Amino acid sequence: MGSIREVDLAIIGAGPCGLAVGAAAQKAGLTSVVFDRGPLCASLVDYPPYMKFFSTPEKLEIEGVPFVTSDANPTRREALAYYRGVARYFELDVRQYQETLAVDAGAEAFVLRTRTHAGAHEAWTARSVVVATGGFHEPNLLGVPGEDLPNVSHQYREAHPYWRQKVVVVGGGNSAVEAALELFRTEARVTLVHFASDFDSGVKPWLLPDIRNRVSAGEIAVRWRTRVAEIRPGSVVLREEEWGGVEELANDWVLALTGWRPEPRLLQSIGVPVDAGTGVPEHDPETMETPVDGVFVAGVLAAGLDANRIFIETGRLHGHRIVEAIRRGV
Repeated sequence: MGSIREVDLAIIGAGPCGLAVGAAAQKAGLTSVVFDRGPLCASLVDYPPYMKFFSTPEKLEIEGVPFVTSDANPTRREALAYYRGVARYFELDVRQYQETLAVDAGAEAFVLRTRTHAGAHEAWTARSVVVATGGFHEPNLLGVPGEDLPNVSHQYREAHPYWRQKVVVVGGGNSAVEAALELFRTEARVTLVHFASDFDSGVKPWLLPDIRNRVSAGEIAVRWRTRVAEIRPGSVVLREEEWGGVEELANDWVLALTGWRPEPRLLQSIGVPVDAGTGVPEHDPETMETPVDGVFVAGVLAAGLDANRIFIETGRLHGHRIVEAIRRGV
């Protein structure tokens, strides 16, 4: 391990909200470093290639850097290019593929121990630490036999690989609805399985007429109040919630689009309490500081298990709050 490097602020997570903290720190004259175990904006990298944001570009901007797009709603590709530009403009020290293994509280600073993708170990000290690791670390598993089969995925990218295949889509939110519609239009035979009796309340309003029309026409099959009981190599076993009836459907692929959850262990190891029910780290929403002095949370992570409560357009504002709190505490 080489010499210990010192910064005012260490940011764990190089998504849009982590970059916003770094940009605010640079404008305030604070030295900072941004670590991520993956690439810049890893969660956006995993979005479907042709995805468009619900937000308009000005709501995704960081620290006044203009986000110019070719349409009213930015594409995934435009967003990735924009956030690369933000990192370049503010000359952020972004350490991609460098995982934070531990954060230890010292007498006057925190000590971060990290590991690069090549296996090199490094040590850093920082007066303050921001954890902005997002809410997409691991999927909400169905917890059924066969979930580990190779024909099961918790992530959807595009419809083409499923052309004329039988696909079960599990879920009733935006991801499941958008996937079902795209799959239908690529000639997949789609069955949507959802434990509730209707689509989730947060589904984008312009999608609802489309999906309801496809369901009414019998073009997309739906099993309401139903759960997957077992996944087999060539079929899926479904169980109806109310009466317990069982149905086995011939099937090629399962897309379990049931959402993702944050990973709280790093925060907990620092001593930050995390609510067992909501997954929300204890913090002051005005400053984003946790009960551990000098440790802050930013972005979607602050929402715990409810990833629909904080988006980029609101989480990007956390950087200002955090930097102001650090400056007041100096």
